[in-house]
Amino acid sequence: MRGLERGERYLITSNGVPVGELAPRGRRHFVPRAAVVAAFAGAPPVDRDRFRADLDAVADQDPTPRG
Repeated sequence: MRGLERGERYLITSNGVPVGELAPRGRRHFVPRAAVVAAFAGAPPVDRDRFRADLDAVADQDPTPRG
């Protein structure tokens, strides 16, 4: 655990074969609201209805389990 806290990563093996990696979680970075607003200040407006139609055209919204 101390190694993870220091940012160290660990390779997990099974009989000498790599099967995974144990790594520290990424730290969240606080971004001030003013910086976010400034970053999107020049962005074009989003047409909500068109955006929803575009999503519906490519995403399956059926909640029925597939398994």
